[in-house]
Amino acid sequence: MRKTIEKQMQIGEVAIEDVEIDLSSRDEIPKILIGLQNLYKNREIREQVFKALEEIILKDMNNGRPGMLLWRILVLGVLRLSCNWDYDKLQDIANNHKTLRQLLGHPTHSDYQYALQTLKDNISLFTPDLLDSINQIVVNFGHEIIGKKPGDELRGSCDSSVVETNTHYPTDINLLWDAMRKTILIIMALCDELGLTGWRKGIFNLKKVKKLFNHAQRLKKSRSKDENKQKEKEQAIVKAHKVYIKFCKSIIDRVDEIIQSISTTDIILMVKLDEIKGYIKHARRQIDQIERRVVEGEKIPHHEKVFSIFEEFTRMIKKGKAGVPQQFGLPVCFVKDQYGFILHHYVMEKEIDQDVAVPIVKEVKNRFPDFNSCSFDKGFHTPYNQEELKKIIDNVILPRKGKLSAINKEIENSDDFKEARRKHAAVESSISALQNHGLDRCPDRGLEGFKRYVALGVLARNIQILGHTIQQREYKRLQKKKKLQRLAA
Repeated sequence: MRKTIEKQMQIGEVAIEDVEIDLSSRDEIPKILIGLQNLYKNREIREQVFKALEEIILKDMNNGRPGMLLWRILVLGVLRLSCNWDYDKLQDIANNHKTLRQLLGHPTHSDYQYALQTLKDNISLFTPDLLDSINQIVVNFGHEIIGKKPGDELRGSCDSSVVETNTHYPTDINLLWDAMRKTILIIMALCDELGLTGWRKGIFNLKKVKKLFNHAQRLKKSRSKDENKQKEKEQAIVKAHKVYIKFCKSIIDRVDEIIQSISTTDIILMVKLDEIKGYIKHARRQIDQIERRVVEGEKIPHHEKVFSIFEEFTRMIKKGKAGVPQQFGLPVCFVKDQYGFILHHYVMEKEIDQDVAVPIVKEVKNRFPDFNSCSFDKGFHTPYNQEELKKIIDNVILPRKGKLSAINKEIENSDDFKEARRKHAAVESSISALQNHGLDRCPDRGLEGFKRYVALGVLARNIQILGHTIQQREYKRLQKKKKLQRLAA
């Protein structure tokens, strides 16, 4: 049985709306806590957020043992992304930060401690759709706080950035090493569990694969002008790769024999066997590519390449940025408004910028009917996008590529267009802030974990903006009050 919040207060517990948070602090934690506290204070907003949590996370509220309160999961999940913490840091802060514990609903005398695995398991309950729905509630509330009136036009800026996956720099031979390492370790554990022999030298084989990998990795092409030395070095490189893949093939053949000899209906065992088969498939693909590239001198087509055997959705993206020749992850498109809130985001699994311009603007328009203007950079331009975007919103600031016609040149040289282009740079600032608060590299696993991490980062950023706005307003009010008191004295 899991609850959203504990309605019955305990002795020594401070009501969440009465928790005192330092208004003068410039740190990010008080801003987040103020934003969350004000979401809770507003009864209508609180009910909307709790309803969203209950609809998606709570499958059955009447069965099972009590789980972690959903309010606490939301608070800790937002803090993790906003402060760019790992789970170890989050655990320490959750167990020792006095103000945070009050906001979580713990009495002052409570000695409750959050376990590391508890935090991991509960925060992973979030889904991208759930976080997206809560984000829309937060943005609408933020617009009310800022003073946006119904009918006031929302002006957006759209741009994309790469969120990297938690992978190392991929090469054919180190991807093969990854596959072999997992294959050997899993088959060793499986044989030990089933009492099968033949893998007593598993650790020795693992070390030998690593040794052959290191040797092949260290060899570089000769820079000598002597052609004989160049050929000699190339032969040494080919030989090292041949020895490496030959030994890997022998290991794979032995693993195949064991897998074929195992007949079972046990589901857990079948899952392990499928996992081994998956790593063997990766290993064979890498062996094939090494043979083609190194031995036969063939250039591997880009669509055949895999950049991580663990995060298979990873793409290699070249944004043309100075000092960053390529990034490994997925591009994410963001739309922000003139108040700094991120209205919507879209993870581009296979798309590029120009593919998502129309869908993302349509979605933002559906969520925020007052959205009527959006600026882009040239990467989003296509003739189709130019026409379709004008059907959705009135004001489209999308520079065209190439030589401009007289009409288009007049449009892009107008004062309004230039002013909008200057303001478009603000979205870069928002993206930079997202990256500084966790959205530079995703440590979570799997595509679902990646999308959840990005959605949680966007939500955390919007709550921080909300908290910062309220903090500044309250701090000025407090300073004004103190000044009047001094004058009266």
